[in-house]
Parts: sequence; structure tokens; C-alpha cells
Amino acid sequence: MSSITAVPLRPIAKGSLTKLWLGILLLVIAAGGLAWAGTSGSEHGTNAQFLLWNARQDGVIKSASGLQYKVLSPGGGPTPTDEDVATIGYKGELRNGTAFDGQPSVQVPVGQMVPGFSEALKLMPKGAVYKIWLPPEIAYGSNPPAGSPIPPNAVLVFEVSMLQFENMAALQRQMMMGGGAGGGQGDPHGGGR
Repeated sequence: MSSITAVPLRPIAKGSLTKLWLGILLLVIAAGGLAWAGTSGSEHGTNAQFLLWNARQDGVIKSASGLQYKVLSPGGGPTPTDEDVATIGYKGELRNGTAFDGQPSVQVPVGQMVPGFSEALKLMPKGAVYKIWLPPEIAYGSNPPAGSPIPPNAVLVFEVSMLQFENMAALQRQMMMGGGAGGGQGDPHGGGR
């Protein structure tokens, strides 16, 4: 026959079970806090986490392409098309706040910018000021301009003022007739692609 060795069990001290459940509850709360911090706007989150968090901020609108924008000042009237040249003021930053470019007034061909920037310009009537967030897929993706401070796969953040816009063909005719246009030619890290 086999023998059974008895191991004496000690009773649980009064309040220990409550402390155990309280400890588990605190761990769950801490884990939830860490998960939330990972999707907050912190620079340590991924682009996807940042964009998910940003899309939930007050006044931010997300388009089907992934463009996110906030109307800071609505402006009024018609909006430009791909056939227009827009005179804009802009400031460009990375999502951590590092400025990479800006101009108080520059002319840009609306249809020749990176897709997200073109899309945003076509939403803006004269006098509008928007803040826009471009996911890498509608900005530069893994191929930022050579020599640019923009890293690959960066979310780009712009504040853009729509000063005016004109039809490109009409502007070219005016220039051929010696009428010249105001503003300079420029590229808010978006032209030519």
C-alpha cells in the first residue's frame, strides 16, 4: 500500500484575499494606462497609433485617402482644381514638432503636389487656414526628397493658408503677355510627384 503524506495547510490571513484582488485590479488599470499611452499622441507610438489618436481629436476630419485635416479658418467661395496654381503660405513639421520647411507666400501647382497635399488644397477656399496631417502613403512614403530633413515613412504636418488661386493656363497666358505673377515658385516638399 502506498502512504499519503499529509501537508498541513495554513489558513489565509485575514484580508489577504482582498489584497490579492486589489493587486490584480491595479495591474489591470496599469496595463490599460500603458495601452492608452501607446495610442496617445506621444512621439514613441507608431505612425498608425498617432494617426488613430489624432483622428479622434476635436475638429479633425479624416478623408477616405487617410488625409486628416482641421479647419482653423473656413475662408469662402470656390476651391481650386488640379488645373490651378495656388498661392499659399505654409509651415511643414514632422509629427514631433520638428520644422522642415515653410514659406509665407509661394505658388504651387495644385495637381502636381504629393497626393495628400493636393487633396487638402482642393478642399480650401480663398482665405481658409487648415492644419493637415499626411500619412506616409499620401506623402513621400519611403522616398523623401534627397537632402531633405524628412525621414522615410514620416507623417507630415502642415498649417496651410490659401491666399489665392488662378487657372494655370490663364496664368501662363498672362505671363506670356508680360503680365508676370506675384509670389515665387516653390515646393512645400510636395512638388513633382
